[in-house]
Amino acid sequence: MRALHRLDRRLFARVAVSRLRGAHPVLPRLSAAANHGVLWFGVAAALAATGNRTARRAALRGTGSLALASLLANVPAKYATRRPRPLLDDVPLVRRLAVQPVTTSFPSGHSASAAAFTVGLALESPALAVCAAPVAFGVMASRVYVGVHYPGDVLAGAALGAGAALLTTRWWPRAAEQPARAARPLVGAPALPRGNGLVVVVNADSGPDGPEAAVAELRRLLPEAEIVERSPEGDLPALVEQAADRAADIGGALGICGGDGSVNLAAAVAHRRGLPLAVFPGGTLNHFAVDVGVAGAADTADAVEAGNAVSVDLGRACGPDGPDRHFLNTFSIGVYPDLVRTRERYEKRLGKWPALAVALVQVLSAAEPVRVSVAGVPRNLWLLFAGNSAYDPSGFAPTRRARLDDGLLDVRAVDGSHPFARTRLVAAFLLGTLGRSPVYREARLHALDLTDLRGVDHAAVDGEVVDAPEHLLLEKVPRGLTVYRPAEP
Repeated sequence: MRALHRLDRRLFARVAVSRLRGAHPVLPRLSAAANHGVLWFGVAAALAATGNRTARRAALRGTGSLALASLLANVPAKYATRRPRPLLDDVPLVRRLAVQPVTTSFPSGHSASAAAFTVGLALESPALAVCAAPVAFGVMASRVYVGVHYPGDVLAGAALGAGAALLTTRWWPRAAEQPARAARPLVGAPALPRGNGLVVVVNADSGPDGPEAAVAELRRLLPEAEIVERSPEGDLPALVEQAADRAADIGGALGICGGDGSVNLAAAVAHRRGLPLAVFPGGTLNHFAVDVGVAGAADTADAVEAGNAVSVDLGRACGPDGPDRHFLNTFSIGVYPDLVRTRERYEKRLGKWPALAVALVQVLSAAEPVRVSVAGVPRNLWLLFAGNSAYDPSGFAPTRRARLDDGLLDVRAVDGSHPFARTRLVAAFLLGTLGRSPVYREARLHALDLTDLRGVDHAAVDGEVVDAPEHLLLEKVPRGLTVYRPAEP
């Protein structure tokens, strides 16, 4: 350690007496701009203002990483080491800061913040990190240049910041980079050049932009497709049934442009009629379209014209008296629908995982568990979630699927019968130990029997609230739906 300390001093002294061309007054100003993270918060605000989803997510992870790194560097690390600041005798007056820092030297908080923010960006967008990296290196170099840190302080701070950014993935996993694989190889479906034989229902209530733009794009991409536009007062189930009749008569395919609720309705009809389904994302989130590998209407149009499709599983909730309800994404009872709605209310401002933490506290603070028998065993559940195929990551904020044809239900539940269950649940989420908490249960099953649902009034099927019967069997329909998708999504 003494040898390293001597080396650190020698490197600092060499920088102090060196005349670095072009460094002044850039580095002192850069050092001052990074005080209290102002520089990085400004960059994050600019990224958030772009409206780009990846940029917003990167900005949020960067600021979260910075906050964690700053806390670790300026409280426990500095308190534990208490290394004095370098002597300024050899540092020219013109390079010194007007106000010298009063905290100890090791590690460099500025360097920790710069590295944390940049690595946080890199976890979401390497391109943004490449743009930010020169500024981050400039901030780190400036701390030695102005004489407030040894080089070792800067290196330690940078390592701490990078580690803090990587640590955020424990609570907030990175966004998925690949769509679900679904079935391989591709299955055969009618090739419909220019959309000839495709009957598409456009739901006017879906999406933020209304139906006009969607209809215009569909007519441009598939000019020979038959397009049925649903008015706000129209009966969507009846229109989908009529469109399916027409598609079956001409030997074509059924199309749907709308959100996940609309896609769910069309999928059930297409499954029953044995028709391939063309999904044109037209909702706000489009969970199924994203998972199957359809990013926009052009992707679906290309697949329809080429006849490329995949087979995917359907989930099914069977009641003793009512009609079966199919789900492409999720089924849930308890507070999960409220949790999702509350999370989505904060998500645009905070990002998905921070918004989930807020929603978790807000919803569970007023929630009461419901009494349900699961596979014949009575349970007090705050929520029960069943996903159509296995979701990642673990926990009760599933975001993506690697397969859509694995034949499994992804079942997750929060048990309210344990002492201090709410407190233990929130603590486990914040500490990243949810998988080991006795409050949380997770399993991959082929079917699940739910009885004694007398205290459960509603269930959520692909985001749509429906009445819950007293008895439900959740099961899979393996590869029960053919969906158009590009050969290379």
